[in-house]
Amino acid sequence: MNNSPISKISLEGRDFYVKRDDLIDPFLAGNKYRKLYTLLKTPSNKLNKIISYGGTQSNAMLAIAAVCKRKSWEFEYYTKPLSKTQKSFSHGNYFHSVKLGMKHIEIEESFYKDFIASLSLTIDVTTFIVDQGGAVEDAKKGLEVLAEEIRSANLKLRSLATPSGTGTTALFLALALPEFKIYTTPCVGDVKYLKQQMQALSEIPKNLIILEPNKKHHFAKLYPEFLDIYKKLLLSGIEFDLLYAPGMWEALLAKTDEEILYIHSGGVSGNESMLKRYEQKSFY
Repeated sequence: MNNSPISKISLEGRDFYVKRDDLIDPFLAGNKYRKLYTLLKTPSNKLNKIISYGGTQSNAMLAIAAVCKRKSWEFEYYTKPLSKTQKSFSHGNYFHSVKLGMKHIEIEESFYKDFIASLSLTIDVTTFIVDQGGAVEDAKKGLEVLAEEIRSANLKLRSLATPSGTGTTALFLALALPEFKIYTTPCVGDVKYLKQQMQALSEIPKNLIILEPNKKHHFAKLYPEFLDIYKKLLLSGIEFDLLYAPGMWEALLAKTDEEILYIHSGGVSGNESMLKRYEQKSFY
């Protein structure tokens, strides 16, 4: 794959650069491509099955499904029970993942945590587990590739930004680019939770700056201010996801003032279902 291009946009009177990882692949794009880079490079005959778990709006779920489709691997994905309404959707990440061959398995909520903790006890050498959000040590290689792409662009700026779920992307990017300032903000949980997730993988480097959100946001909940930022970004010429990007852009606009390269996380395939939810609430 060729290096993803860099675009320039204007937002609320400021210029930003955007690393267009969203253009890599319709389903396997953005930070999920980077996190799953090692898995993509794994020979097809080395594995038979991939197992993962989490939510059904997950961009990682869809990206893993796309990898398994390419490699002819089985893909089992575990979640808490879903509503009949969500299962009936003909759009969104869950719908596309099932079409790509994902086997979805529901676990009762009272057993879910213990079941997930026991997954690694039952696998063999031909099965690989991807933790929720793609937060695995193997993600480091893909972020090192991204770091080299950024260096080769020879930009004058020295500040980058990427939103965080588990913080894997921001952490490994900061480790790979010590000469850059890396901004991130928690989109799932709070700053304390984000630091705990990162510290499970590595010591947090000094060049990684976590911006505290203006207010607490619950993941995947609808917020008019997030929709407003989404629309402004769309007018700038680039579509961003509605789950992670708005919180990051809100923090950047409020708490930074320098030139910044935003790493596009992809995930726009989930916008269709999110926009329908905004329409149902008469926000859109």
